[in-house]
Amino acid sequence: MPLGVRAGGWDGASRLEDDRRLRLWRQIVGQAGGEPITLAHVCGVMLSAAGVDAVAVTAKLEDTERETVYTSSRLATDMEDLTVTLGEGPGVDALSDGHCLVTDLAADGCRTRWPGYAPAAVEAGVGGLFAFPLRLGGVGVGVLCLYRGEPGPLGSEQLADALVLTDTVLTLLLDKGLSEQPELDGRWSEQNGAQHPEVHQATGMITVQLGVSAAAALVRLRAYAFSRDRRLSEVAKDVVARRLHFGGSES
Repeated sequence: MPLGVRAGGWDGASRLEDDRRLRLWRQIVGQAGGEPITLAHVCGVMLSAAGVDAVAVTAKLEDTERETVYTSSRLATDMEDLTVTLGEGPGVDALSDGHCLVTDLAADGCRTRWPGYAPAAVEAGVGGLFAFPLRLGGVGVGVLCLYRGEPGPLGSEQLADALVLTDTVLTLLLDKGLSEQPELDGRWSEQNGAQHPEVHQATGMITVQLGVSAAAALVRLRAYAFSRDRRLSEVAKDVVARRLHFGGSES
């Protein structure tokens, strides 16, 4: 291929990518309305650009457990709680394996792969789930999950926009940290920082109570929550408040 044709092709593709980034950035700035850009603004654009119903951002820093740092709605909050409780789902796989784009959670393959998560997500009203890893080089620092009520794939333009916005989310996490995200509105203020620190406290207490590793303690905590159809955070609060003690008959 002549050099001029090849260069022109690359220039055209680069121009299209620059146009996409500029278009999306202008939408983000419009969402911010003159305020500092936050995850809420980027995810607000993501909802319309990707044609989804809810967005969640989680982070994994150093040796800590998965932390939810932003959700756009109660649906996203519940789904992230479910992921933490069960320790499975597309959001878990994306962190280690890369993009996990699930067009129909009711499919048999999904129920086989995530036997606890898939049916519970469908029952909660989630048909499609698209999980994008947030990576710096080869290191996974978090996951962005898009939730859609109806099953079906992302369109090519929706996917391209989602990838650009995922990069923007990663940049914000690295630049701002996890503690500087102002609340989107009063309803979701609990999502603007590391979620459920009591899970870490409870895990530490269970390691002492049972004499096991932190990983084993977290498994016991998750199993207890799942078997009683409770949120992991609720059970963790009982442990921290000493209403629940592992090692006795109740565990």
